[in-house]
Amino acid sequence: MKTSSLLVVNLIIWSVLLGSVLSNNEYITFNILALPPSVTGPESVAFDRGGEGPYVTVADGRILKWKGPTVGFVYFAYTAPTRTNKLCDGTNDLELGPICGRPVALSFNYKTSDLYITDAFFGLLVVGFNGGLATQLSRGFKYLSGIDVESYTGNVYMTDASLTFDIRNMAQPGFTPDSTGRLLKYDPRTKRVTVLISGLSGVGGPAVSSDRKYVLVPDYVNMKVQRYWLQGPKRNTNEVFLTNCTGSPINIKRTVNDEEFWVAVDNQGQQPTVNSEPHGLRVNGFAVVLQTAPLPQFLDMSVTVVQEINDALYVGSSHADFVGVYTK
Repeated sequence: MKTSSLLVVNLIIWSVLLGSVLSNNEYITFNILALPPSVTGPESVAFDRGGEGPYVTVADGRILKWKGPTVGFVYFAYTAPTRTNKLCDGTNDLELGPICGRPVALSFNYKTSDLYITDAFFGLLVVGFNGGLATQLSRGFKYLSGIDVESYTGNVYMTDASLTFDIRNMAQPGFTPDSTGRLLKYDPRTKRVTVLISGLSGVGGPAVSSDRKYVLVPDYVNMKVQRYWLQGPKRNTNEVFLTNCTGSPINIKRTVNDEEFWVAVDNQGQQPTVNSEPHGLRVNGFAVVLQTAPLPQFLDMSVTVVQEINDALYVGSSHADFVGVYTK
């Protein structure tokens, strides 16, 4: 009886403590980092190893860097050698993508400070810490849509949204993705691209676990997250990781805590539900949802990324002219 009573007391204490922690974890304050005039589409958000940024991709072919509220966003890098400021600045016309570029996702190699980029028209690229024109590493894809660099090995994990359709097809009203999306690995030493998972539908941005044992990748249309094992007894196999996303997962980022992730969940095109607004899910490596962060300011937009740094969530969208910042 004494052991049982002690267990109950401990459970009550932990419940109170957990409730206190969760109540302090709510992101209730919202601010915006405004993009330059006429510029839209910050689909990806990244911070360098010094914590500077955010760096964002935008629809007119540039990567911009936030320099604080006094300066705002400044021009950092671009992906298309044919890009001109006169033609491209401020455009969101995808037909100009082959000229201006359309960078979609960003990820830093924190050992080298190189910024890796996936561009919907120019494939995989990289640019140094001084910015400028990015160097193309691999091409021939229909639409590279997501990226995560594993800094220890330098391996680049990226997603190819389709073997059939490009970003212009996917931007058409009523478009339904096919099931030819893939998770890929680029090895910077051999410069080879390897297919890890195929048959994904509307695939988004992947994330490597902090212990480098597996990669998580969204399966957007099927509203689930897949896990591909890099190490251990299940190495080179994949399995369903998460199904209770209450929407379509579109991008995954590691949190500041080891073995936890933020999943950006989009509800555009889904039937209204109790959790019909876009939101971020904080999950652990056991596929337990630890927190749901509503993103009501993005109700009429497609949320594409939720990135955590310094107790704040930075949220991007393909339709916004700002980066949203949620704080506790």
